[in-house]
Amino acid sequence: MATESTAFTPLTLPVLPLDDEVVLPGMVVPLDLNDAEVRAAVEAAQAAAGSEPGKPRVLLVPRIDGTYANTGVLGTVEQVGRLADGDPGALIRARGRVRIGAGTTGPGAALWVEGTRIDETVPDPVPGHVTELAKEYKALATAWLRKRGAWQVVDRVQAIDDVSALADNSGYSPFLSTDQKIELLETTDPVARLKLATQQLRDHLAEQDVAETIAKDVQEGVDKQQREFLLRKQLEAVRKELREINGERDGEESDDYRTRVEAADLPENVREAALKEVDKLERSSEQSPEGGWIRTWLDTVLELPWNERTEDSYDIQGAQAVLDAEHAGLEDVKERITEYLAVRKRRAERGLGVVGGRRGGAVLALVGPPGVGKTSLGESVAHAMGRKFVRVALGGVRDEAEIRGHRRTYVGALPGRIVRAIKEAGSMNPVVLLDEIDKVGSDFRGDPAAALLEVLDPAQNHTFRDHYLEVELDLSDVVFLATANVLEAIPEALLDRMELVRLDGYTEDEKVVIARDHLLPRQLERAGLEGAEVALDESALRKLAGEYTREAGVRNLERSIARLLRKVAAQHELGERKLPFTVTEDDLRGLIGRPHHVPESATDPAERRTAVPGVATGLAVTGAGGDVLYVEASLADPETGAAGLTLTGQLGDVMKESAQIALSFLRSHGAELELPVGDLKDRGVHIHFPAGAVPKDGPSAGVTMTTALASLLSGRLVRTDVAMTGEVSLTGRVLPIGGVKQKLLAAHRAGVTTVIIPKRNEADLDDVPAEVLEKLDVHAVTDVRQVLELALTPVENPAEVRVPAAA
Repeated sequence: MATESTAFTPLTLPVLPLDDEVVLPGMVVPLDLNDAEVRAAVEAAQAAAGSEPGKPRVLLVPRIDGTYANTGVLGTVEQVGRLADGDPGALIRARGRVRIGAGTTGPGAALWVEGTRIDETVPDPVPGHVTELAKEYKALATAWLRKRGAWQVVDRVQAIDDVSALADNSGYSPFLSTDQKIELLETTDPVARLKLATQQLRDHLAEQDVAETIAKDVQEGVDKQQREFLLRKQLEAVRKELREINGERDGEESDDYRTRVEAADLPENVREAALKEVDKLERSSEQSPEGGWIRTWLDTVLELPWNERTEDSYDIQGAQAVLDAEHAGLEDVKERITEYLAVRKRRAERGLGVVGGRRGGAVLALVGPPGVGKTSLGESVAHAMGRKFVRVALGGVRDEAEIRGHRRTYVGALPGRIVRAIKEAGSMNPVVLLDEIDKVGSDFRGDPAAALLEVLDPAQNHTFRDHYLEVELDLSDVVFLATANVLEAIPEALLDRMELVRLDGYTEDEKVVIARDHLLPRQLERAGLEGAEVALDESALRKLAGEYTREAGVRNLERSIARLLRKVAAQHELGERKLPFTVTEDDLRGLIGRPHHVPESATDPAERRTAVPGVATGLAVTGAGGDVLYVEASLADPETGAAGLTLTGQLGDVMKESAQIALSFLRSHGAELELPVGDLKDRGVHIHFPAGAVPKDGPSAGVTMTTALASLLSGRLVRTDVAMTGEVSLTGRVLPIGGVKQKLLAAHRAGVTTVIIPKRNEADLDDVPAEVLEKLDVHAVTDVRQVLELALTPVENPAEVRVPAAA
């Protein structure tokens, strides 16, 4: 924008310095005459005014840090008198800008300078954009003044029409800094000066809006905190009144926790850790989430039975009587518990209850098929020892934190299952049953089985650390009983820390006793019957155990008894049967249907599986206990089948190798065994294991496959009453295998009377119940030739023996 020509008027004026202050034209300011420089300038102006018409004039010059500005303001002394506080003063009105020149001399003690008056003019008429700028400035100034409540000043600002005077009006703004005012002073163009003043005012209003928003938010937060504080105080007062009404002790929560910790019977290290947490609780605010974590942790620590222990029952004979009364059989476990109690008793008598910081706990692994009473045995052990019992189900657990607990920083953190079991038991020496330990899995959250290593290690568990508690917990006095169905599913390192006790299943006699003394009374109560109303003959129980259920345990036997009693109760309610009633062997078929497991020896000889050559009976161990396994072999017609060995039945690699070994042995020793093995080169051999949907693996079917192939080649039948097990080598040696007890129990359940086992497994017969051995003819062999002599039926007419032509 172009301004009109500016006129310059020369002046000679005394200097009135303004330290860190700026006065713009149009302003009226009072100055204190007690200041020597101010007084000197005013007196010099008055002396000079005596010879000139008009009011005394001075030059108001800003002095910043001892340096004078290049531009000053011409001021006239309007009045000299007293200020409001009574001190002498002068009222000076700023008239216009003066560009300061060289110094000169004049009357009085003041500094005189030469200056040039700057007269600013604006084009007439005023351009439109300048008018809009003036309106904007007035609007901004009005908004700012209204916020301060200066309504009278608003009218005065609105009445200013001169652009230069409007811009200089900013000199009254208290929010402008000295540098900003000097910039306004030195801007001689009125329009540029108005733009600068407008921008400064706009920036200030924006800052003020932000400050007001922040102040409002802060005030709202303060109000909320004050309201919350007030409500909490009221709640505290209400609680105090309630405590007084209920007769409870009054005090702060942190004081209450401190008192509880000091009064609790805690170990020294636990007490120190708890008191540290109480100190943190006292320092934390009510709104801090850490306070909730600390309270939960303190509650957990105070609820644990750190020094609570139950006294063991050292009545060894009484404990044995309890075990015998609640469980039939299971002699190995009963003996182990009896030994444990006997040793505990002798250690207590000699003051050896704690040796090296460790107590005399025990870690036993009960491994056996389902239904043999592993879980219920834990309760019986606790009952016999006089201890508390806690069951911890580990089936399907995949998170390591389930065992060792979560870190306290996590939301919803809890101690692990071991600590919760101790808390639930209420004593530090309970019997803890770790049920289904072989079903523990692992994934990205860790391996729970690895976390159990410290828990089940007698050398380490006296200093067990849970991630949540972070203090040492003594587990050395706990009796841990871990149950599992499959031994191979337990990690080797974990199994090494436990004492293994096998529960291989019950004999038929034991099942009858269990059914009579335990299962029948329980199911009578569940069926709403009494013992005098329904009775089961022993022959009926024996048939239920032998032909209706074939299992290592007694779960299905109990279900059969329950089904039988439900049927009798329903018939009585329908009026079809009168009570009392005794169920005999002959009544079973009419009540619950035909038997499901008829022994092979009880079927027609022509319908037996071994009624044709090439079928042999083997013994195997599964997750449900021992079982009978049949092996079938056949030869393919050389014109229709390809040569080679075919295996079916979902076999594992080890079992496939056993089949190859059996076939190789017969090929190399065929002449010795008088078998026609010459055609094996051109004819395919097929070996099949029925129940093809069940995976099978292991070396113990070697002798069975060899016998089946020998039967097929010789045409001699395998004896129906013979079952066998053992690994075979290429030289025909019979090598030892595992699970002898389970396999013999399975043979006994299946009605087999003759069993062939490896010679080196003869020592395992000591584990087999005597009543089973009495009914079995067990042969311990070292060579497969002995197996063939025992298993194959003699040939009545050797001339008629021939190899089957087709599969």
